Amino acid sequence: MDKAYTDQFIANALQEDVGDGDHTSLATIPKGTIGKARLLVKDTGILAGVELAVEIFNKVSPELKVNVFLQDGAEIKPKDIVLEVEGSVHCILKAERLVLNCMQRMSGIATKTHHIVDLLKGTNTQVLDTRKTTPGMRYLEKWAVRIGGGVNHRFGLYDMILIKDNHVDYSGGIHQAIENAHQYIISENKKLAIEIEVRNMDELEEVLQTGGVDRILLDNFNFADLKQAVNIIEGRYITEASGGITIDNVREYANCGVDYISIGALTHSVQCLDLSLKAVKL
Repeated sequence: MDKAYTDQFIANALQEDVGDGDHTSLATIPKGTIGKARLLVKDTGILAGVELAVEIFNKVSPELKVNVFLQDGAEIKPKDIVLEVEGSVHCILKAERLVLNCMQRMSGIATKTHHIVDLLKGTNTQVLDTRKTTPGMRYLEKWAVRIGGGVNHRFGLYDMILIKDNHVDYSGGIHQAIENAHQYIISENKKLAIEIEVRNMDELEEVLQTGGVDRILLDNFNFADLKQAVNIIEGRYITEASGGITIDNVREYANCGVDYISIGALTHSVQCLDLSLKAVKL
């Protein structure tokens, strides 16, 4: 866990939600009331966000006692108990929605990723996430992908050079885009891998003639062309497929022999898992 990120994220999220006070709790529950709550599972899938939830409770109040029964990555089913938290009721309720929002979304992402990883078993292909994430939550969503067994692609614009169609078009072509990238790396003294997206066999051939990349992204290729492209590349470069890949066809894409498959839907259109935090008697 990146503490610097999570500390800032939790502080911002609590300020957004709590503002100048949880007036409902303050108005209805006497100050100093002590209670216990149980985080219950109402869905089936892969659990994610437990470590973050403990951190949220701790940030709201270090005096809250959290007892964890299920860890990140656990397979969960309805009626499972993830954790119990005990202490100030005002603090428990202050943390409740943030804990659930994060865990439900992270668990949904981990569940979807785990399902795809299962579909890829027996192949040499791994599933990647993308930058199609919720602003401000990218770290958490990519964390959930890892919990589900997937692999993180670049985190942002700063940790890899990924030359896509617009970069190629604006720079004047594939050869020029790659040459510009190398000149930039040298002039700025950067250590960055270079990946380039190709849209057809002609662009692939131009990349192979130019060279100087680490990975080739084969975008929106049909199965026949993808197999042909992988055979032409012959292991000289890491290969990645993207575009139109779903749970229904991901195995067929993997069977084409690519090293990676990137799926934006892991994070941009995931269904959250149903979890709840319920008061229990002491």
